[in-house]
Amino acid sequence: MRIAIAGGTGTVGRRTVTAAQEAGHETVVLSRSHGVDLATGKGLVAALRGADAVIDVTSIATLNGARAVEFFTATAKHLLAAAESAGVGHVVVLSIVGIDRVPHDYYAGKLAQEGVVAASASPWTILRATQFHEFAAQMFDRAKAGPLHLAPVARVQPVAAQEVAERLVALAAGSPQGRVTDLAGPQEERLSEMVRAFARATGHRGWIPALRVPTRQMRGMRAGGVLPGPDADRGRQTFSEWIAQL
Repeated sequence: MRIAIAGGTGTVGRRTVTAAQEAGHETVVLSRSHGVDLATGKGLVAALRGADAVIDVTSIATLNGARAVEFFTATAKHLLAAAESAGVGHVVVLSIVGIDRVPHDYYAGKLAQEGVVAASASPWTILRATQFHEFAAQMFDRAKAGPLHLAPVARVQPVAAQEVAERLVALAAGSPQGRVTDLAGPQEERLSEMVRAFARATGHRGWIPALRVPTRQMRGMRAGGVLPGPDADRGRQTFSEWIAQL
C-alpha cells in the first residue's frame, strides 16, 4: 500500500513512518518540511495522489484550548477534503483516551478533531491511545518555576509510542472501522514519579517537588479521567522498561 502520514516527523509520526516501511508499505510524509502545510491545505492534494490510506498523527505545542480547537479543526477539514479529492480510501486518526471526560485545553482540540472526522464522508477509523512514555520528558521540560523543575500529580497509564505506531499501520492496512478499541499501557503510573525517574535517568539530581497543578485538565487527570476502561487493549512495554533504554 501507499500510506501518507500527516505529522510524520513527530514522536509517534517518525515511528509510524518506520513501522509502515518495515511492513512493506510505501510512505509519504505530510509536513511543512516536506512541502505540505496542513494548517492551510497547501500541497495536500498533490501529496495524497495515489495514496491508499492516510494516518493523521498531527499535534501542536499548546495548552490553549481555543488555539488547539482552531488547529485541529482546520487540519482535519483540510486533510479530509484533500483525501476525498485524491480518492484516498481510508483516513486513520490518532486521538487520546479520556478527551470526552476531560474536555479542556489541548483535549478540547482533539475532541473537535474527532467530531470533524466522524461527520465527514470519508471512510475513517479513530484510535484513542493513552499518553506516551515520553509524556514524562514533556512534563519535566514544561513544569517549571524558574529554574526549579516540578512533578505534576496525576494518574496515567502510558503506552509505548512504537506500539501505537504499529497499531496505526495495521489499522490503515485494513478496512475503515469507525471508533476502535482504545490502546493503553500495561499498568497505571503516577506522573510525578515518572517525571522524577526521567530526571534521574538523564542526570538531573536536583529536588523535584510534587505539585497538584490547579487546572481543570490536571484535576481531571488526578481523578483518573484519562485512564483506560476495562475493555481497552494493553500494550507490552512498561514505563520502567522504557526508562531503562535511555
